[in-house]
Amino acid sequence: MRLNKFISHHTTYSRREADKLIFDGKVKVNGRVITEPGFEVEDGDKVAINGKPVKRSTKYTCIVYNKPRGELVTKKDDRGRKTIYDSLPKKFKHFIPVGRLDFNSEGLLILTDSPKVAHALMNSDLPRVYKLKIKGDITPEMEAAMMEGIEVGEEGAHEKSDIKKIKLEPFINYQIIKNSPKYSTLKVAIKEGKNRELRRFFAHFGRDVMDLKRLSYGWVSLNALPTGKTRYFDKREYKLLKEFLQKENNARDKDKK
Repeated sequence: MRLNKFISHHTTYSRREADKLIFDGKVKVNGRVITEPGFEVEDGDKVAINGKPVKRSTKYTCIVYNKPRGELVTKKDDRGRKTIYDSLPKKFKHFIPVGRLDFNSEGLLILTDSPKVAHALMNSDLPRVYKLKIKGDITPEMEAAMMEGIEVGEEGAHEKSDIKKIKLEPFINYQIIKNSPKYSTLKVAIKEGKNRELRRFFAHFGRDVMDLKRLSYGWVSLNALPTGKTRYFDKREYKLLKEFLQKENNARDKDKK
C-alpha cells in the first residue's frame, strides 16, 4: 500500500495532509525518513509520524451511510464542495469508503476503519444493486447490452477522467419497472460500478440518468435508513463479512500454492 494511503487509512489525516507530512520529512518507515508518498508499505513495516508509531488495528468496524445527493465521497475538495465527511459524525472521520457514489448519486455507502476490509469489498464481484430513473425509453438494444456487455466511449464520463473507453461486463440482472418515451425506471445489479459505469452505459444510448440510488452492496441493504443517517453493521452482516473475508483469504492462499 502507498505510504500516503497507509497514513490516511490508519490515522485521522487526509491523503493531502499525509503527503505534506511525508514531504516535510516527518514520516519514518522502519526508522528511515521517507519523503516519497508513493513508497510501498509492506506487511510488517513500522511507520511513525513525528516519532509516534502508527498503530494498525486488527479489529474493524463497518457502518452504512445513506448518502444524499450533493456530497462528494472524498475527504477534501479543492473546489470547496461538500463531502461526506462534512456530514458524518466526527468518530467516523477516519473511516474509508468502500467504492464511491458520484456527487449527484445517493444511497448506500459502506465505510470501515479497516483498509483490508475496504480493499476486499471494493475488489470483489459482489452485486451492487441500483435503482435508476432515465430520460427516455429502454430499447431492445439497451437490453441486449445489459445482458451481453458493451464497450462505451467517454459519454457520461467525469470531466477529469483520462479513461476514454471502458468495456462493461454484462449486468448480473435487471428489472424494468416502467418503460415510457418520457421517463423510464429500472433496477439493475452490476459487479463493479467503476468509472461512472451506469451513467456511461446509458449515455452511450443517448439517455440521461436523472436519479441514481444504490440500494444494496452484497448482503448489506439500505432498507429504511433515512437519508443522511448512519448505522452500524448488525450481527448478521458482520457474520457474513467474516465468512466473506475467510473465503478471500483461502482463495489467496490457494493461488500462492
